[in-house]
Amino acid sequence: MRVILWALRAFIFFTLFAFALNNEQLVVVHWFFGAQWRAPMVIVVLVAFAGGASLGVLAMVPSWWRHRRVARRHAPPVLPVKRAGVEATTVAPSEFGPEHPPRVGL
Repeated sequence: MRVILWALRAFIFFTLFAFALNNEQLVVVHWFFGAQWRAPMVIVVLVAFAGGASLGVLAMVPSWWRHRRVARRHAPPVLPVKRAGVEATTVAPSEFGPEHPPRVGL
């Protein structure tokens, strides 16, 4: 499975690399008020992708914050525990049964 995943990654990388090599010609991006930007096409595509991805992340931030607030509000309370003079904290036992074991290898 790992070999297939690395082969897929290599295929994507070389495909994008070939795209970059095939699109070295200069393009002109016309802005407002007669401003122009001349750059290789691959740079323009990369900047457009990065700008779109960053706008998408910024659009999701309020939703992420809201979900974090809801998760904290519904989280089980933390109870203090004393063991041999050392103070520690533990999560209150869940009414839904024992905790699930941690997922290893992710």
